Amino acid sequence: MPKMSKASTMILGCSVNNSFAQATATASASATIITPITIALVTNMNFGNIAVSPSSGGTVVLAPASTRSATGGVTLPATQGTVAAANFTVSGTAAYTYAITLPSTATLSDGSSHTMSMGTFTSTPSATGTLSAGGTQTLTVGATLTVSAAQAPNAYTNSTAVPITVNYN
Repeated sequence: MPKMSKASTMILGCSVNNSFAQATATASASATIITPITIALVTNMNFGNIAVSPSSGGTVVLAPASTRSATGGVTLPATQGTVAAANFTVSGTAAYTYAITLPSTATLSDGSSHTMSMGTFTSTPSATGTLSAGGTQTLTVGATLTVSAAQAPNAYTNSTAVPITVNYN
């Protein structure tokens, strides 16, 4: 057998090494479809009976707890009528959180030319809610009603819905 030089051995040794320029791995994929979030009206908002001064207007603040207070020339008679914050049931996937979006304003009208505006909407829970283990939560909404001096006596309602929006965080 012929003798090999050290240089030949080195070259022969290098040629038997394999080099790998790529590798492959695999992954699986999955997705979970959750229960869509919904909101359902239980009770409409009602400010109840209101009296106003002929010379000075004011406001009625209806809290999410269905309590109310008056400012300025507005008084709340002992015969209060129906007083209720808007009440909703929010449903979806248990323990998920959701954001609450309230309107900025709404208008009440007596069906004639007389109107009152609502604003400063508040809710309980405020801004964010968390669905129970059963996947529901009660959401109550109040607002501030602005009453003009000598506001015309009549029953006032809003002609367009007051939108309350919820969405998963």
